[in-house]
Amino acid sequence: MKLSITFLIILLGFTSCKDEKPQTRPNILFCIADDASFPYMGAYGCSWVKTPAFDKVASSGVLFTNAYTPNAKCAPSRACILTGRNSWQLEEAGNHVGNFPKKFTSYVEELKDHGYFVGYTGKSWEPGNPGTINGKKRELTGRAYNQAKKEKPTRWISTTDYSTNFNHFLNDVPDGQPWCFWYGGREPHRRYEFGSGIKKGGKTLDMIDEVPGFWPDNDTVRTDMLDYAFEVEYFDSQLLQMLNKLEETGQLENTIVVVTSDNGMPFPRCKAQEYEISNHMPLAIMWPDGIKNPGRVSNEYVSFIDISPTFLEVAGVSESERGMQKITGRSLLPILKDNKLSLGGENFVLIGRERHDFGRPNNQGYPIRGIIEDEMLYLYNFKTELWPGGNPETGYLDCDGSPTKTFILNERRENGQSKYWQLAFGKRQQEELYNLKEDPYCLDNLCSITDFEQVKEKLKNKLFEQLKNQEDPRMFGNGDVFDNYPFQSDKFRNFYEKYMNGDRSVNTGWVNKSDFEKEPLDE
Repeated sequence: MKLSITFLIILLGFTSCKDEKPQTRPNILFCIADDASFPYMGAYGCSWVKTPAFDKVASSGVLFTNAYTPNAKCAPSRACILTGRNSWQLEEAGNHVGNFPKKFTSYVEELKDHGYFVGYTGKSWEPGNPGTINGKKRELTGRAYNQAKKEKPTRWISTTDYSTNFNHFLNDVPDGQPWCFWYGGREPHRRYEFGSGIKKGGKTLDMIDEVPGFWPDNDTVRTDMLDYAFEVEYFDSQLLQMLNKLEETGQLENTIVVVTSDNGMPFPRCKAQEYEISNHMPLAIMWPDGIKNPGRVSNEYVSFIDISPTFLEVAGVSESERGMQKITGRSLLPILKDNKLSLGGENFVLIGRERHDFGRPNNQGYPIRGIIEDEMLYLYNFKTELWPGGNPETGYLDCDGSPTKTFILNERRENGQSKYWQLAFGKRQQEELYNLKEDPYCLDNLCSITDFEQVKEKLKNKLFEQLKNQEDPRMFGNGDVFDNYPFQSDKFRNFYEKYMNGDRSVNTGWVNKSDFEKEPLDE
């Protein structure tokens, strides 16, 4: 009798499961461009940037319209992705070109500890010092696959053959083992070959339907924008080859593919600042085995700190099993898997910055915190006596050199004043408030308008309450700790003092020589 019951239980078990696919942990392909802004991808309706791979991911999964990085600069933004924590919660890793503290574990390191085969190609977490564990350099995004090189289409595009390196990675993955790969394209980071978008990309100046209102609309700026587009398209072309490879090898169905960028485009008032075009990022996610009703659009506010908990959840790594510091972000799985367009609770994102690049006395940063909710952006600038783009006499070094930047600076010198210079480089009010639906370029500060006083106070109170809960040093009078963390690069360390003392041999990175003002500016 006992044998019959046991046999029946086994038989029922097989019957109930026979139509279900065996559940295996998904592979993870994370793809991040270097300095690409929303909405300049085809899936968002942009006609002058062609991105068939990004568009494929969007149409086969979920396209996010309100994804934001907490910090619009390479290293701190990537640190937020890797840890699931905001940059003001990451100590030295909240700065650019700093140390990555040992106490913060990356999701890649965590997945490796739980049976994933991990690797990356291109740009990892950088610039900065990842540190060591047991005498070995930390692999925050896995083992490097950068050996394969290729001829580059322009002078400044990377020679790294991203797609071939991905193929090499796939060849190394042991049979039956899930994998996690980080594709870090170095495009569209500066520099650009001027005119490459026209000469090599077949583009024309009139393709651009609108130049952002904080830049002058002229041939120089439009050419610069088309060069940017050419490099975005190069990043996308490598992604397309990776997707094709996964399809050919039968791995695409059970691979979650995430495509985004780290921060805004490398133009004045974008990258390294905290405006809409600085922090608003493209984001598309596909996962054929896991996403219901593909082709959906999510308007939820989501943050880069939500990526790490999403990967850990789909990999089956519970909170109790993690060796990471407590994660602040929330998993996006409810949107992806259960077709829910709401994650529940209040819907907003926080943004901010501390020290990015060099060029201020005593290596000071430009601290900002902000909140975005209900299509309103509120910013609080802590030290309005400082120059937000870096000191003029050292070339506004928090803004990458570019034809657009140089044109704006020259216009100010020639005319004595320029609204574009003021928007990009001038000193700011302590508080800023923008209606993103009506003013996506953040040109009209509403803080002084009585009708918006209640909105401003509500957002400010919520921002500061959240920051206190997250133990942001700025909320407790300890914010200057970020300025005291050392730069992990000789070319950055004490640059201001060296330059002002007459040392003109210091490497100034991406800044054009003409960007340096001959004398400090008083205004």
